[in-house]
Amino acid sequence: MCPVCNHTLISHRDGASEKLLAYTFSALIFLLLSLPFNFLTFKASGQKHSIDLPTGITVLIENDYLSLAIITSLATLLLPGMVLGGLLLLSLAQIQNRRPFYLPRLYKLVKALLPWSMAEIFLVGTLVSLIKITELADVSIGLSFYAFVGFSAFTALCISQFDPTRYAMWMSQGQPPQPKPLCEAQAQESIQRTWALLITACILYIPANVLPIMYTEFFGQETPNTIIGGVISLWESGSYPVAIIILVASVVVPVAKIIILAWLNFSVQREKTTSKQLRIRYYRITEAIGRWSMIDVFVVAVLVSLIQMGNTMSIYPGQAALAFCAVVFVTMIAAMTFDSRLIWQQWKQLP
Repeated sequence: MCPVCNHTLISHRDGASEKLLAYTFSALIFLLLSLPFNFLTFKASGQKHSIDLPTGITVLIENDYLSLAIITSLATLLLPGMVLGGLLLLSLAQIQNRRPFYLPRLYKLVKALLPWSMAEIFLVGTLVSLIKITELADVSIGLSFYAFVGFSAFTALCISQFDPTRYAMWMSQGQPPQPKPLCEAQAQESIQRTWALLITACILYIPANVLPIMYTEFFGQETPNTIIGGVISLWESGSYPVAIIILVASVVVPVAKIIILAWLNFSVQREKTTSKQLRIRYYRITEAIGRWSMIDVFVVAVLVSLIQMGNTMSIYPGQAALAFCAVVFVTMIAAMTFDSRLIWQQWKQLP
């Protein structure tokens, strides 16, 4: 435990590498099983449309939603697969007590990709999508959906079992990682970059909420849906838990993250010496919850992939989908570029 902020730096787990290897291998098997079989089937007005995960990405590309297809495939399949492959090699290397030349770069790559691995968020988005469309038509779940549940569960177990500090110490022959020096120029750069990203997020947040996030076409009549409009319609239809989830993930979390990061950046810029414990706690919270705002983007991706029945019933993404996605990414990058060492150090006194 850190004697200053009581944060867990390293923890001992019996058979941690063996468990990580088993969880990683299981997650990869479930990932492969989630690809070839049917994921969801939508039936309405005598028509039927089924998708598997690769087909869902293909549908987005065929309808000229390439950016949404790239984001969905990277965040839900490719990056989680790369993270699992990296964890597999790291756990094997530690079990065999081998330190090949590529291991430090692999370790850094896994740490960098972990925040962008969003399989469990996509699963929650899929569940929200099912609740949204069960009132419109019959939806059945395929084998790939259950495999994806297993993939998400074992991926979460892998992340919980992976201890970056313990692996860093093992790679450096038991020596703790050396602290990196901080200078005034780096501190100023961190503060300015964070302000720039937060201002960008605020600007993008306006079209993300004002413009439609998706369009619903029903027998030739097109209806735009904004984020707040979707929350209101879900609440009025009696889906209170789903409405609360969307409200928290799409409205409360992004706004709270921008406010907290702005407060943190202002406090370090002014070199506030009070409430250090509170500030570092809020910083870690923003790091943990920021990516969950992607739920609404994945809801749109699932609905667009599944409901494509011409004029009878179709759903298309709106301009707000990419704007909101950009808000999430920019705030995540802002949290990463904010140098938390400034909470503890007076940057104007640095060399």
